Amino acid sequence: MRRRVKITGIGPVTPAGIGRENFFNGINEPVSRVREITRFDPRAGTLIAAEIVDFNLNDWIADSGNRRKFPRQNQLALAGTVLALADAGISLEELQRTNPIVVNGSALQDPEITHKTYAGVELKGPRHAIPTSIYEASPSSITNSITKLLKTRCRTLALHSACCAGLDAIGHGAEMIATGQAEIAFCCGTEAAVFPHPMFELTLAKLSPSNAKKPAIMGRPFDLWRTTGVIGEGACVLILENEDSPRPAYAWVAGYAYGNDEDGGPANGLASTMRMAIANANCRPDSIDFINAWGPGHPEIDAVESACLRKLFGDRIRSIPAVSLKGAIGNPLAAAGSIQVASTALSLRTGRIPPTVNWETPDPECPLNLSNLARDIGCSIALVNSHGVGGTNASMILFRE
Repeated sequence: MRRRVKITGIGPVTPAGIGRENFFNGINEPVSRVREITRFDPRAGTLIAAEIVDFNLNDWIADSGNRRKFPRQNQLALAGTVLALADAGISLEELQRTNPIVVNGSALQDPEITHKTYAGVELKGPRHAIPTSIYEASPSSITNSITKLLKTRCRTLALHSACCAGLDAIGHGAEMIATGQAEIAFCCGTEAAVFPHPMFELTLAKLSPSNAKKPAIMGRPFDLWRTTGVIGEGACVLILENEDSPRPAYAWVAGYAYGNDEDGGPANGLASTMRMAIANANCRPDSIDFINAWGPGHPEIDAVESACLRKLFGDRIRSIPAVSLKGAIGNPLAAAGSIQVASTALSLRTGRIPPTVNWETPDPECPLNLSNLARDIGCSIALVNSHGVGGTNASMILFRE
């Protein structure tokens, strides 16, 4: 028999706040964390992003030592792991009596290390490549870092399914718990993309603004005057356990599906992943009473996601409370899905739905029930969406009870 899967620990590291309470308080403020990036060479022009300001791994791991040399994406994930363990109340001693798994999702190889080794070769020749970059820049190095932190044997899996990877990590972890292959799963989405590369490339691809005029209002999910998305960074670790765990549930992972775009444009594959996730949760579309949408603020992707939602829910889409977090924290790529699930689980538990920051002028093509202020609306069954460049999609259903 399949076991029910619950979220028992939440460890967010985001521009809106670090730690469960700080994060949820921050994400419910009608405030954008998008700012000018000041640490880039000014010759490259001024770019904007949502950064985690003043992050220091030593604040979360007292004996971090050489961990300060870890890639930033690893550091964010390690801090999230410490926070999730503390939030669930799980000690390392208790963890060693289980068979934990660690699943991480990232869209990119670590850009800082990759750029350093390329720059070294370009300036000084092949002998100045960084040999450790082969594994330090890999998404699998994140799961290895978490395993060493946990000080116990873990099975690990690193997913690389573009921006869906964080949501996919939770879906795969939940399957391992449901089928009895693991008792505890550490599911993480992490991304640290705010470096010259890939920011230059994302800007040229029109996935990030090419100027820094009024950065705090540039990310405008589902708004009529949206122009492009804004990049962010972050990580969120979720601890999943089976129904027999003594720890209380923030929410239950009830359904999950992933798939690819069909012919006709980006994000249209969400139509099938939403249907499959709802079917896997053994519920119907009319049961959904909250939507945490992907909504990156991109003119085309926001419109296509809205069209898929209208196709699934019909006119009822206008009455289902919905939110996009991207106006507040930018788009942290693969970390977005795990951050969305954390936010959704907390909304199910508290009844508070965060604002869609910078949404002001409704777009007739995006007739979602949005608000730029937090709302206290009780909800029981939520849908979470994720979409990745290259045609990946994922959807998840969370239950309150």
